[in-house]
Amino acid sequence: MRNCVALRAPLKTDNSEEIKKAYLCAMGVLFEEFKFNRQILNAIADAGYMEATPIQQKAIPPILNGQDVMGIAQTGTGKTAAYVLPILMKLKYAQGENARALIISPTRELAMQIEENVKAFAANTDLRVVVLYGGLGPKTQIEQINKGVDIIVATPGRFMDIYLAGHIVTKTLQVLVLDEADKMMDMGFMPQINRILEVVPVKRQNLLFSATMSDKIHELSNNFLEFPTIIEVTPQATPAQTVNQHLYFVPNVRTKINLLKKLLDVEDDIKKLIIFCKTRIAAEDVYKFLLRKFGEKEVKVLHANKGQNTRINAINAFKADEVKILVATDVASRGIDVSDVSHVINFDVPVVIEDYVHRIGRTGRAYQSGEAITFCGPAEEYYIRKIEKLIKQTIPVTDIPADVFVEETPYEERQEQAKEVDMQKRKDDPEFKGAFHEKKTLNQRKKFDAAKAKTTGKPAAKRTKSPKSYRKKR
Repeated sequence: MRNCVALRAPLKTDNSEEIKKAYLCAMGVLFEEFKFNRQILNAIADAGYMEATPIQQKAIPPILNGQDVMGIAQTGTGKTAAYVLPILMKLKYAQGENARALIISPTRELAMQIEENVKAFAANTDLRVVVLYGGLGPKTQIEQINKGVDIIVATPGRFMDIYLAGHIVTKTLQVLVLDEADKMMDMGFMPQINRILEVVPVKRQNLLFSATMSDKIHELSNNFLEFPTIIEVTPQATPAQTVNQHLYFVPNVRTKINLLKKLLDVEDDIKKLIIFCKTRIAAEDVYKFLLRKFGEKEVKVLHANKGQNTRINAINAFKADEVKILVATDVASRGIDVSDVSHVINFDVPVVIEDYVHRIGRTGRAYQSGEAITFCGPAEEYYIRKIEKLIKQTIPVTDIPADVFVEETPYEERQEQAKEVDMQKRKDDPEFKGAFHEKKTLNQRKKFDAAKAKTTGKPAAKRTKSPKSYRKKR
């Protein structure tokens, strides 16, 4: 073990070498100290790794010993290698025709990333890995399974589809991994996970990894794990110390666009940027704005409405430095593993508050410092308060630069914001009576239309009777 002075305070430096030295100093455990064979150690060295991260230090020994493990660690800390390396050591070499390890992930992007890691670390062995995900026909994936497989990496839905079609034999499975389990809960995969647990052998090793710990994860772990070793290397949902956070309070979407334009004009140190949006529509709008400013050679977009090949090409282009900016929805926030993302911008505040940690976890990876910038509208302050409570930090607020034009909020957007704020207040207080809680009478609707017409300049619609949706039921 290396002799080093312990870190006494969070690192406040942009010098990546200092961060790397201090981080390694805090770790100080070489992969040589684990009971890996020479093939795996050589593959680790070829991949450029020498020392284990905290989650790897604590998770690898119990996994090698065959124990069930529940690991809680923030994004970008090396969770994937923490379970992949001991699995490779346990399996050692290709054997039989059927899989002996199954790794389940919530998204196709993350599944592909895990497959890349498995292939890299198993490069000096003959172990066979197949990745299964939706968005394209299963024929090629089935053909790969039929050739023989040792490790399957899959999304829950596609795994069950191919299993029910009779192409996967589960009786040989020795290890089952649920990666990013909290995201699977958020995405509604619990029924598929329960079905998977029904078809895999009872006698197996179970590994569960997550960046956050919720009541649902506790419930899943009780059903899934047998006397697990619980590993929590950092307080759950804690952003990395290498990420500098900034918060802008912005009144409307148009002003968010103006602020984005300003930041892109002045931030010369942006090497790679991911812009996260709450919806596909918002992501497409931001993408079109950036397309006019930078062109197709500088920006790509990633959301569920895009075809499978388009999404894969977008990620690969971003990884290969072919494009500088990637606009994405949260579907991609846990499937992108790029070490040199310098900036993340949350164009919208995530409604699933745990996603904030995963979004900003795309930067500040691999010992680099990173910047995480969040735009917060009036209806999003509710979620910011919850995020700050979750991460146990107050996000520093930065004023909008004086030369950014602050647009007047359009009437329709003001109404939507007011409705959202009402809904949030009713969540916290069911007795709350907001402005939008009751049906409007005909006179109220006329007043509403007149106010709207005055703001928008459009003539008010004539009403002779109350719309059906506003009539009182008798």
